[in-house]
Amino acid sequence: LRSSACLDFDWTIAPPSLLKMSAIILKIGVSVNLEFNILIFLFSGFHFFWTVLEELVIVIQSQKNSFHAQRGYQRKEKILQDAANLGEGLPVVLLLHELSDYEGNWSILPVLPLLSAIYGESASWFLFIEEETMVILHVLQNVLKRYPVQEEWFLGQRLHDNKPSIVHHYAFSEDPTSFGYPDPAAGWALSAALHQRLAERIQSENLKSDFTIDLTHEIALFIWEEGRGPKLTTVPEFCTETRNNCATKFTNYLPNCVLPVVKSTWEKHAVYLEYYSDVTDASIPTINLGVPNTERGHCGKTFAIMRRFLSEAVPKVDWLVIVDDDTLISLPRLRRLLRCYNPKEAVSLGERYGYGLMQNGYSYTTGGGGMVLSRTAVSMLLSSGCSCYSDDAPDDMVLGRCFTSIGVPITHSSLFHQAQPDDYSGTRITLQHSISFHKHWSVDPVAVYTNWLQDSHPKDEL
Repeated sequence: LRSSACLDFDWTIAPPSLLKMSAIILKIGVSVNLEFNILIFLFSGFHFFWTVLEELVIVIQSQKNSFHAQRGYQRKEKILQDAANLGEGLPVVLLLHELSDYEGNWSILPVLPLLSAIYGESASWFLFIEEETMVILHVLQNVLKRYPVQEEWFLGQRLHDNKPSIVHHYAFSEDPTSFGYPDPAAGWALSAALHQRLAERIQSENLKSDFTIDLTHEIALFIWEEGRGPKLTTVPEFCTETRNNCATKFTNYLPNCVLPVVKSTWEKHAVYLEYYSDVTDASIPTINLGVPNTERGHCGKTFAIMRRFLSEAVPKVDWLVIVDDDTLISLPRLRRLLRCYNPKEAVSLGERYGYGLMQNGYSYTTGGGGMVLSRTAVSMLLSSGCSCYSDDAPDDMVLGRCFTSIGVPITHSSLFHQAQPDDYSGTRITLQHSISFHKHWSVDPVAVYTNWLQDSHPKDEL
């Protein structure tokens, strides 16, 4: 091992194996030459800084209620998708309500020993976020590099009381501003060293508590431990207001639920419209198809919709359009487009994706952008006997596989979009009259509809 080999080494990303190597070198330093002594000097002032996403555990403080559980699943999916796009490994993303059956896990401290037992050997950081907290992973990586993981760190955006508060039992009444606690909306993080000590303390001590009122204030008190533990370190990149270089961003505790968006945008252009759900709600109204709700794919529900489309329960029309509840669609533009197609042909129209095309795979229309099916296509598919392999299978992909098997081509239109306008080239979508966009993440969906899908002077409609 020569000193020249270290000249190009990035000391900020040294792996743990090099730390172990440095310990070995120090032990035999008395008998090595000058080149090894140089290494001893360099390593002696070295601290290992975390950079690897696989060593990050993100705990989403989700709840069991179906609405909140769904928000948690969506947040988890978004984080993992972003990590996959970075190509630097995947963090561990956990939903708090799934960790155990104990209802009190929402207070965080009871679950720390479980997290330590499972991830204590592999994790360097534990990040706790709300369901509505976004994580910008590449910024978070750079932020956490600043803090040596073998030290105890408690990170977050600092809050403090401006005057003695009854909520906090008048703690620090002489100077309420002196004690900081993290804003839960911005998220907060524990280094592995601190997390491990807290977990051991919880297990070894007979901890008592009466009321849990303001969670992060009480967690900060527990960590501080009358001055024996660390105080909160303020991290400006943990954000609740949108600004540049945020590692976390908070959206809204009062989410813009999707059906009001549908009703305020494109519902008025629909002549025949039905909302399908696993429950009946006369106020919307929704129709219960008798298919249990699923968290991911909706194949069972989609096939039930197609069967209903061919039944006498609905008017006999030429086209079936299936969209998600967070799909924004211009029905006037869609009507104009459909004038170009013959509904007596088997037509499956939308934004075309492919799966395994180099290995005789199949094409399919993406569900989020909207799937447009002629009555003939629906009839042929159901008559073929092709079906879902499970209710939660991806409906758009199963439809694509079925249509391929019966020789119905997937017809592509670039006017349908599986994602949001910002996910596409501005030049590309500005030059076209888009028909649909998908997802309401971090955007004002009504504004998206108004700016991208609403015609100022609608043409005549069929």
